[in-house]
Amino acid sequence: MTNPSFKGRHIISIMDLVREDIDNILNVSSNMEEFSKNSSEALKGKILATAFFEPSTRTKLSFESAMLRLGGHVIGFSDPKKASVAKGECLADTIRTIANYSDIIVLRHPKEGSAKLAAEISPIPIINAGSGQQEHPTQALLDLYTIRSELGKIDSLKIAMLGDLKYGRTTHSLAYALAKYPKIELFLVSHPMLRMQKEVSETLKENGVKVEELETIDRIIEEIDVLYVTRVQEERFVDPAEYEKVKGTYMLDSRLIEKTKDKMIIMHPLPRVDEIQFDVDKTPKAVYFKQAKNGLLVRMALLSLLLTDKPV
Repeated sequence: MTNPSFKGRHIISIMDLVREDIDNILNVSSNMEEFSKNSSEALKGKILATAFFEPSTRTKLSFESAMLRLGGHVIGFSDPKKASVAKGECLADTIRTIANYSDIIVLRHPKEGSAKLAAEISPIPIINAGSGQQEHPTQALLDLYTIRSELGKIDSLKIAMLGDLKYGRTTHSLAYALAKYPKIELFLVSHPMLRMQKEVSETLKENGVKVEELETIDRIIEEIDVLYVTRVQEERFVDPAEYEKVKGTYMLDSRLIEKTKDKMIIMHPLPRVDEIQFDVDKTPKAVYFKQAKNGLLVRMALLSLLLTDKPV
């Protein structure tokens, strides 16, 4: 049953959603396959505004495609140099202004707490499309949808996160989301400089997730159900020398994949650099491009839930 309280809500943190909310979103997402191909008029007359202060390909385009396929319209910007922020306008004023022209705003911003601030002053729903290094809740939702679609469940899985766990907002949100499901074992594999922040790990443990930190994946490669790979994010490093110390730490190739379980899947929020070699793309375990496609379905579901009483 659809939760009527979704209409008009903000989506700022995955922590704001209970398990029932998440399952509801995933169930509505599964209904969007038909409309992703044939379109709908469910959001006719509605306007989505995209305010992207950082680069984006998948998130921005999938939200725009989602709105268009549901019969709505899209306005916005992806280069802050071409918006009034270049003239010194503050984020709060930008949000108040955009809210006059649209029904919902998708915001990506490099500063921590930006999405929360926007939600506090916006009269229309705000969807956090990435807030500093903190969270990326819609990515976590599409990640969960991918896991459930490929493996038939989310609970009772062994999941490894590999790469940049310190700066990766996608891993933060996914980790918090997984904590809402029972019997999850989470292996955090990273260079010591890129370990998951302590507050995230502690929250996971408090919520019953079995967490283990590792520097290599060798010992667990044969037992995991999901391998979630992330790139080392050069843009998050203040000191280029620090980035040089950790870039290229992990490179996944098809020879390593041969050691994994038959039904194991490999995920990546994309973009990738060199952490997954191209020969892995040919294996049936590589689902990261399906994962990107699932972003359309999940974002269609979110727009429908937040803007209508009866989502399609």
